[in-house]
Amino acid sequence: MTKDSCVFAERGATVDLVGPDDADDKVRQPHRSVIDRVPGAVPVRNAIRPLTRTGRYYARSWRDYLEDGPGQMPIARPTVALAAEALRDEVVLLGLRSRRPVSDPQAFERIHAEVVEALEFYGNRGWLSDPEGFFTAPGRLTDVEVAPVQRRSRAYFRLRWDSGYRPLPDEPGADRWLGYRAVSHGYGLMLRHREPRPWLVCIHGTEMGRAAIDLALFRAFYLHERLGLNVVLPVLPLHGPRAKGLPKGAVFPGEDVLDDIHATANAVWDVRGVLGWIRQQQPGAAIGLYGLSLGGFVAALVASLDDDLTCAVLGVPVADLIGLLGRHSGLQRDDPRRDTIELAAPLGQMVSPLSLTPKVPTTGRFIYAGLADQVVHPREQVTRLWEHWGRPDIEWYRGGHAGFFQSRPVQQFVTDALVQSGLIAEESSKPGHPDSLTG
Repeated sequence: MTKDSCVFAERGATVDLVGPDDADDKVRQPHRSVIDRVPGAVPVRNAIRPLTRTGRYYARSWRDYLEDGPGQMPIARPTVALAAEALRDEVVLLGLRSRRPVSDPQAFERIHAEVVEALEFYGNRGWLSDPEGFFTAPGRLTDVEVAPVQRRSRAYFRLRWDSGYRPLPDEPGADRWLGYRAVSHGYGLMLRHREPRPWLVCIHGTEMGRAAIDLALFRAFYLHERLGLNVVLPVLPLHGPRAKGLPKGAVFPGEDVLDDIHATANAVWDVRGVLGWIRQQQPGAAIGLYGLSLGGFVAALVASLDDDLTCAVLGVPVADLIGLLGRHSGLQRDDPRRDTIELAAPLGQMVSPLSLTPKVPTTGRFIYAGLADQVVHPREQVTRLWEHWGRPDIEWYRGGHAGFFQSRPVQQFVTDALVQSGLIAEESSKPGHPDSLTG
């Protein structure tokens, strides 16, 4: 989730993302307001919703500022610019919700039945209480196709391979997942030096997985040319070329809970497979992870399963996918579809980095997040992960979900993180050095 990304329903949120008291506001609303019954009123309501929610965010920001706010986050004086960042998030959330609405209750019956079945299936195997057993280690990647690509003055490689991930035959949703043919083919980009160098695996967010976007948002050529890293950018399941020919509702993350579970397992499998392939190419190489939003979620999981990573940088990371799904669903408290999402909470915990112990060294853990993020809630998502990871170095930038891309403090934070972790030498990041940003 990044410049054009989100979580549930492709940024299909309608719930305000400013604090825990939002739920109380929602309870006080009638199931169907008067404005809902006025012809033509819903489009008007939708048009003004980003403004009203941004107004509430701005007011509550002032309340937190004047009352010293939550202790885990820095207290920033609210400004119009900060409110504009929140408004941008809200507008994108609204637009994507109009394209990907929540399914009707009848369609949700199948989702509900699969959730019930999955709770029994995974519970019987002990994976709800021991999530690490759910994530099977992949075998070696074989027959990886490496093809050169030339785009104007830039050159990189395209990677293709067969993903070996397969759900168990009797797993709920397995047949449907196996029917997503495009997902079975792994895909990625690579920028590699001729001589051995450290590696950074960059994991994208929702609505990414396309070369132009991924290379730009990760500043991949800066990482490669200026900092001297080998860079690999794998494509997550149900994204980019791994989404071709799939049904419209096949998205990750989305309302289909078991698709989310399989997509998470498939993503972790693929990234771990890429790590193994890198180690075959360059034994003993130092490797780091860098994930954005949904990619931060996947990176945090991989960093809790792989024993030999130098660092993990998590940008605006998701911590609890199903919890975020519920917050973004826009469903009233008495809507039975919300009951399905709440019932699925243990499944979300099974695939959450909050249920695993990070294996990356404490000195190699880094997080950054936006104070005005209306997509990944700073307190409900980022702060929980930060606490769980032992309160590592964190950068709070003044912006919304996508604001990291224009934040120079974030750019410097990422570079400093790679140096502090030991992935790159300090000299490589200094001005004037051939591998530096200004060199």
